[in-house]
Amino acid sequence: MAGFRSLAPKTRNLVVAGGLSAFVLGVYYYTMRAVGGTDELQVAIDKFEEMKKKDAARNSNPGGS
Repeated sequence: MAGFRSLAPKTRNLVVAGGLSAFVLGVYYYTMRAVGGTDELQVAIDKFEEMKKKDAARNSNPGGS
């Protein structure tokens, strides 16, 4: 790593910042692709909401009000 140490401090900081930025953007991109690819959670939420509405309608009808 003698080549890295011979760089000026400002240049070293830029190299490190570039490496860290590339890593963070890579992790963000990977995570968004992995999580955003499926809508399983949204489908489950929609089913739950539909069941909740059916239960509310079923419970309000026998009261006769």
